[in-house]
Amino acid sequence: MRSAGGRRTARAPLDEAGLLEAAVRSLSAKMKSERDLRRRLTERAEPGEGGAAAVEAVVRRLKELGYLSDERFAADYSRLRKENERFGRRRVAQGLMQQGIPQELASAALETAYGEVDEVALAKEYVARKRMKRPEDEKETARAVRRLLGAGFSTQTVWKVLREWGAEVDEVDVEDPG
Repeated sequence: MRSAGGRRTARAPLDEAGLLEAAVRSLSAKMKSERDLRRRLTERAEPGEGGAAAVEAVVRRLKELGYLSDERFAADYSRLRKENERFGRRRVAQGLMQQGIPQELASAALETAYGEVDEVALAKEYVARKRMKRPEDEKETARAVRRLLGAGFSTQTVWKVLREWGAEVDEVDVEDPG
């Protein structure tokens, strides 16, 4: 909230009922991992043990109601990043890690979303979606490599896509972090 002078005014801390309402409103706007929602609620809760207990109670209640599930979040996040953004597996894995999803859940969600995916075909879809043009020189080739690697595709996939474009590439043996 802003005061008449344009300065931010401190919001009053919320009790358990207020936190539940804020959490449901937040989750209805955008899916969130448990870690992210917990952080948001902690910022709005009363300081001290009372606020921490209220946050725990709200998180527990949201899980009981089925509104909060890291498994569902990881599955939806992976599927949507693959289908809508056309990102490679490694980019989505990094995103899940940044969202605070445990490794086991992330691996299971990635396997479900990417288990049967032809990565070269997905990379071509990414190229089409981003309207990338065939590189004409070394500088443009390097730019294309960076974009495709940044989108989460393996170096082998990047080389295949560039070769199919007819770009001259010297394959470099690069360790894939994913």
